[in-house]
Amino acid sequence: MHRSAPRLTRILACAAVPVMLVVAGCSSDSDSKSKDSATASPTPEAKKSPTVAPATFGKLPEPCDSIGEKTIEDLVPSAKSKSGTEGKSSDISRRGSCSWNGLDDNGVKGSQYRWLDVSFLRYESDATLAVSAEQRAEESYDKEIAKAQASEGAKDVKTSPAAGIGDEATTVTYKLRKTGEDFTYATVVARTENGVVTLTYNGTGYAGAKNPSTSDITKGAVKAAKEAVASVATANK
Repeated sequence: MHRSAPRLTRILACAAVPVMLVVAGCSSDSDSKSKDSATASPTPEAKKSPTVAPATFGKLPEPCDSIGEKTIEDLVPSAKSKSGTEGKSSDISRRGSCSWNGLDDNGVKGSQYRWLDVSFLRYESDATLAVSAEQRAEESYDKEIAKAQASEGAKDVKTSPAAGIGDEATTVTYKLRKTGEDFTYATVVARTENGVVTLTYNGTGYAGAKNPSTSDITKGAVKAAKEAVASVATANK
């Protein structure tokens, strides 16, 4: 009996060793995970979409109401329709146009033909491309000027800034021969915030009548363009 006591003590001591090792192992693993959690880098925030300035103008004016009746009478005498002919548009909030034309017959003194056209373009901001409505209008403005300068058959093309119209404006003048007559043209391209206005005025003399001068046609185009540009802001009040 006395001999078995020390032996039992040794057996119990040996049996306790694995248990202590297991506990120690678990404690070590737990500490490791805790340290890993503490040192792990924070989850990066999702990239935010770029912000761009909203469009200033949300709509366009009625194209045929953008130029006053008095101006139409002065620039297009004997107009077929004083109220104008509105162009077709799939989205009138973004684009629109109107034109007037007429032949003022002066009998033996000949006749004067005049044609006036105005078009409007409006742009929205594009957040996906980080491009504002105004930036898009600026790009369109440059393209409209280039288009006027490259008019097929145009001769004596001249370009000059047009002061006092919108945020920026340019006048392009040229001569063009068609239907056997020499026509004088003036195109005014203007940008007002996120809108672009392109106005073209031209004319010729028939049956011996003197052709209009570039100066007179340009003055008429600038006068009408100022009214058209001002109508954009009025429509958005």
